[in-house]
Amino acid sequence: MTKVTRVLGVCAAAAALALSVPGSAYAAEGVLVISGEAHENPSGCYPVDWFPTSVSNYTDAIAEVHSGPDCAGPVEWLVYPGETYSTETAQSVFVL
Repeated sequence: MTKVTRVLGVCAAAAALALSVPGSAYAAEGVLVISGEAHENPSGCYPVDWFPTSVSNYTDAIAEVHSGPDCAGPVEWLVYPGETYSTETAQSVFVL
């Protein structure tokens, strides 16, 4: 499966989820993709264990990209809904 096909599939899944699943008060609605791995309705901290990596945010929340593990250390970048960020230094991602 090509990366473009995977991203398009994730986008379609995110759109379907946004339209069909009621939201949780404790999780973002949609899909967060970290290094090609999709996280549906993400909440909390996710490790980054593939370098370089990309973070694609198809949720309704902001994702914080941290330079340290376990969402510690400085925030390297804020990934707003609909954006993608590529990095070689981040070690974790937190969904607000």
